[in-house]
Amino acid sequence: MTGLGRLNIKLFADGADRTRMLKMSALPYIRGLTTNPSLMRKAGIADYRAFARDVLAEISDKPVCFEVLADDTGEMERQALEIAAWADNVYVKIPVTNTQRHSCCGLIRRLAHQRIKLNVTAVMTLDQVRDVAAALSPSTASYVSVFAGRIADTGVDPLPLMAEAVAILRANPCAELIWASPRELLNIFQADAVGCQVITVTEEILNRLPRVGYDLAQYSLETVRMFHDDAQLAGFQL
Repeated sequence: MTGLGRLNIKLFADGADRTRMLKMSALPYIRGLTTNPSLMRKAGIADYRAFARDVLAEISDKPVCFEVLADDTGEMERQALEIAAWADNVYVKIPVTNTQRHSCCGLIRRLAHQRIKLNVTAVMTLDQVRDVAAALSPSTASYVSVFAGRIADTGVDPLPLMAEAVAILRANPCAELIWASPRELLNIFQADAVGCQVITVTEEILNRLPRVGYDLAQYSLETVRMFHDDAQLAGFQL
């Protein structure tokens, strides 16, 4: 397996705990950070704006992605312009559709051509990738977050789709593909192999990084010892 140091892909930490976000941002191999309203709700964030501005006051040298909250495109646009004004390193997350399945590509086009840096999120189909690619500006930095992990949860292999998404976005030199919602450490290497520029990773996955390149025979032995020790500690008998 390729060592982490030889990978081209950038790792973005995904989460909403301020202390952990600052800890992750200090790691040299973490190149950016993402969050979303669901993670923030789970973390108990009460004031979205205050939390975001507090994080941005501490992290200014790496991209940080914050999402609009509205469902109406007019209000989305207002919120996007406010979020973009918080800091130069902010990327505004815009969902590919609203909750009524209406495309947000018109809004994406307007914002991109105002030079607002975007992260188009919740993308899961190639048609969506094509529509977003057509809406983005070739002169404004942007991310397209394809939720490969959720695609895999439906029983569909995301690798061919992600490889095609890479090809679609190749025409835009300022657009980068994010492999979003990874499920395991292997996804980092799969995303790198198909040409994704970025992958979001949770702290749970990041904690597995010391296992990269680990000797499998030794890992097997440690697993056997774990089962044996737990049986002894539990006092199991046959």
